Amino acid sequence: MKEMNFEEAMTKLEGEVKKLEGGNMSLDDSIVAFEEAVKLIGICNKHLESAEQRVRLLTESGDGSITDVQFNSEDET
Repeated sequence: MKEMNFEEAMTKLEGEVKKLEGGNMSLDDSIVAFEEAVKLIGICNKHLESAEQRVRLLTESGDGSITDVQFNSEDET
């Protein structure tokens, strides 16, 4: 079975959250939904980490060459 992409995992996660927020499930069903949500969060985080690693900022240096710079989400530019 192929792994879900980010959008699929987010859609399923939203569904699990709505079920949990509804408050109409038994404790056992709530725990199962919570476990599924945690799994889906892991899938989303994996995709986000992979995307962050791939993001590069292209900057032009003083001599006109292009430099590939690692994206840093901590920077506020």
